[in-house]
Formats: sequence, structure tokens, C-alpha cells
Amino acid sequence: MTTLQVSSQKQLRQLIEQIERLEEEKKALAGDIRDKYLESKALGFDVKIMRKVISLRKKSQTDRQEEEAVLAVYLHALGMLDEAPEAPSHVMDAAE
Repeated sequence: MTTLQVSSQKQLRQLIEQIERLEEEKKALAGDIRDKYLESKALGFDVKIMRKVISLRKKSQTDRQEEEAVLAVYLHALGMLDEAPEAPSHVMDAAE
């Protein structure tokens, strides 16, 4: 079995302890976020929609447009959308 040098052992221990502290902070932040969603719900906001808005805000406009285009194609394929979706111009350019 291979053993680590004392300096490497100390470094490993420090890294592990830092990660453990960060995991605890993450857990506390997750609790704070959960509390904000509960507060939002109590104020009458739709939490599911709020989560979607937050997800969309993390994406660029291009990413959102591409996602919406693919979603429209899938919905049309499943008969959930009456008219065929239009392909964005950058998708048409790539296909040519």
C-alpha cells in the first residue's frame, strides 16, 4: 500500500476540511433558499413559475431561443401544437 508524505497528508486533510465547511455552507444556503420560496408562496406567488423564471435568467437569450425552438418541434411532433414551428435563421444556415 502506498502512503502519502506528511506534507501531502496535511494538504489532503486541509482540502477535506475545507470541502466539509463548504458543504455545510451549501446546506445552510439551501435552507435559506427554501425559506424564500415558502415566503413567496405565502405571499401568493407561484413558486413553480418563479423557479422557471430563475432558470431562464441563468441562460443567454440565444440558449433560451434554441430551447424554445426545440420544445416547439417536440410539441408539434406530439400533436400538442397546431402549427409547425419556424426554424430560427441560424439553424437554417447550419442546415444548408
